[in-house]
Amino acid sequence: GEKPYSCDICNKKFSTWSELSAHRPVHTDEKHFSCSVCNKSFSRKTHLTRHCRTHTSEKPYSCDICSKSFSTRSDLSVHGRIHTGERPYSCSVCHKSFPQKQYLTVHKRIHTGERPFPCSICTKSFLRKGHLAYHIRTHTGERPYSCDVCNKRFSTGSELTVHSRVHTKEKPYSCNVCNKCFSSKSCLTNHRRVVHTDKKPFSSNVYNKGSARNSHLNLRIRIPKKK
Repeated sequence: GEKPYSCDICNKKFSTWSELSAHRPVHTDEKHFSCSVCNKSFSRKTHLTRHCRTHTSEKPYSCDICSKSFSTRSDLSVHGRIHTGERPYSCSVCHKSFPQKQYLTVHKRIHTGERPFPCSICTKSFLRKGHLAYHIRTHTGERPYSCDVCNKRFSTGSELTVHSRVHTKEKPYSCNVCNKCFSSKSCLTNHRRVVHTDKKPFSSNVYNKGSARNSHLNLRIRIPKKK
């Protein structure tokens, strides 16, 4: 449709005068809309409304396919790509595609070598802020994730998730060859390598033959008896 109203700063066009008026505070420090809970201020009323949902936990946007709910329409839109398989953000170097722009931004660092999150203790750097947070726990020994059943503690939420399957007996990873199920992706990967491939990573110096498991290797090696 026609957009006759133009911003005199960035030339962005709008359909109505009210839309242009709402846009203008982006270019100034004006923040007229304040949160009554934490006093944080915003330049737009819509931004304040979205922020307030962090306090109320309101999630008014629901997925038609899986019924999962979200606090913003944009979050719902991004989630929808899980079902559609849409990956609109493509890497100009290797052409790999991603469902979110932030995933592409992180991926590009593989090509540029950029690691913008350095550890202040050992100067090791990371691609993602989350990876840095996890790494710092190797220095501090912090284990903030606790099992509700046995109280065992873990450094990451993913470690806790895998551990919880010890109690629930859940095995969500299934082998597409023999249908055997596993509690973690790493266990499935190891199963495929050992059982369904010809790769035998442990080799014997005595026989110079591969063995799929090092326990098999130990059985092969015999110490000669003294005569």
